[in-house]
Amino acid sequence: MHMVSALVAPAVAGTMYVCSAAAGGYSVRKVRLESDPQKMPVAAVMTAFVFAAQMINFTIPGTGSSGHLCGALLLAAVLGPFAGFLSMIGILLVQCLLFADGGLLALGCNIWNMAFYGCFIGGFVIWRPMMRSGTSKGKIAIASIIGSVITLQLGAFSVTLETLASGISDLPFQAFVSAMQPIHLAIGLVEGVAAAAVLCFIHEVKPEMLWGVENEENRGRLSSGKTVVILAAVTLIIGGGLSLAASSHPDGLEWSVEQVASGVELTADGVVYENAERIQETTAILPDYSFRNTDSAVGTSFSGIIGSLVIAGMCLIGGWWLNHMRKLRMK
Repeated sequence: MHMVSALVAPAVAGTMYVCSAAAGGYSVRKVRLESDPQKMPVAAVMTAFVFAAQMINFTIPGTGSSGHLCGALLLAAVLGPFAGFLSMIGILLVQCLLFADGGLLALGCNIWNMAFYGCFIGGFVIWRPMMRSGTSKGKIAIASIIGSVITLQLGAFSVTLETLASGISDLPFQAFVSAMQPIHLAIGLVEGVAAAAVLCFIHEVKPEMLWGVENEENRGRLSSGKTVVILAAVTLIIGGGLSLAASSHPDGLEWSVEQVASGVELTADGVVYENAERIQETTAILPDYSFRNTDSAVGTSFSGIIGSLVIAGMCLIGGWWLNHMRKLRMK
């Protein structure tokens, strides 16, 4: 659901940057107050896991489209909505700058559409209330599926509203909505099942790692360290290997645009767009998750591994900084 810059006008892009930055700033404040150094490895590996999982596009049968996991609800269910939101910002920032995935001008929109709803609506409105009276694999599965479906529907609808408000493309609003919502309903169902599988695994081996879960301490089969190692190993397998099996079909947003625009390529002219594109061309050393000027599978594997390591490193550095700031505040 990564929007390209050609879908949004500078005014809309700026507004969404402000909204996303405000939510991010508030999240930094909340995480700084409750920063726990012991959670830093979990945050790092889970954020890297979501990045790697997003590289796997799965085909939506009978549509010619594909989808990929978003992961915001998954991060909120483990790290909490505020830390999960900051982790999603890190993922989307790396995807945009390092891999040119999503437009730089549209980054604020993408953060809002892909991170805000999943972390805050999914986390506070769906996940926490369902876990408050105790957990079970059934409740985790229901919360994951319902949360993923609802938050992806909200995100998909926001894409159409931001495109409508921009008014720089010829995409008819009603037709765009009619294409976006059903395809992202299918994607949301798949994401919900995938998130449920991961969260049920964590619940089985280390339930106290889940956010909003009460009275679950010391029931896990594995230590936190072993659980993190397993998740890290799976992350590298996904990023370095399973990512090669990603569908070549356009994702839900690209497919919807193709259906409505009848194959017409979207373009936008102006200094703002040119500058944004120039910045991405400079920073994207692995555009489209591959080496420049080659379609070698090695580039995809390399991108998956390097991207996961960069994301994990960012989380560790960010967590250390927040913990350092909390200690200074307490003095």
